[in-house]
Amino acid sequence: MKTLFIEARYEGRMRLPEECARVLPKRICLASTVQFVGSLSGIKRQLEEQGKKVFLFKGTHARYPGQVLGCSKILNREDFDAFLYIGDGVFHPKELLLQSDKKVFVFNPFSKKFFKMGQEDVKKIKNKIKGSLIKFLSSSNIGVIITTKPGQMRLKQALALKEKYKDKNFYFLLFDTIDFQQLENFPFIECFVNTACPRIALDDSIRMEKPIIDVDYLSNYKVVTK
Repeated sequence: MKTLFIEARYEGRMRLPEECARVLPKRICLASTVQFVGSLSGIKRQLEEQGKKVFLFKGTHARYPGQVLGCSKILNREDFDAFLYIGDGVFHPKELLLQSDKKVFVFNPFSKKFFKMGQEDVKKIKNKIKGSLIKFLSSSNIGVIITTKPGQMRLKQALALKEKYKDKNFYFLLFDTIDFQQLENFPFIECFVNTACPRIALDDSIRMEKPIIDVDYLSNYKVVTK
């Protein structure tokens, strides 16, 4: 089946309020979703006029400079002090925090709200990930969620779990769109591993009775055991 992806771009004029720009540190990395990447060049010029050094976010799977996705891994090697995220949600800023030790400033172009996020904002998430990891390690029957959606299917990582954890029984559940109610049909499963969109293991975990952990955290214990 052919799939057509249509980008929805923000067409309004965007400028960071001067009082917000002034509180930013000297070296900033700009990040945004595809809706606002067209506005990043203007924000970059604005900040550079104030003497700041500005970089654009580099991440896996991104098509444009500055674009961040839920599954993006940070590729930036530049030395900067903080991220500035332009957007109307907090999922992506939280993901930036989980992957780095940088502060994240957020500007919502619709509400004009500007705020700073730090590691204290993701402490609850890290504790939840740690609890799910402990449950995974102590469980025998594991359900592995796999999606067929382009760009989200991590089949190799899913199948590799059988080789890495030979003491566990893995049950592979294949979906296009995840139906959380269907997961209740497998009461013998003690814990789920998500290999679809990382957002599922974070935001959608409240819709599940069993613990769930994203597959990436199984290969990076340092993130969750601090």
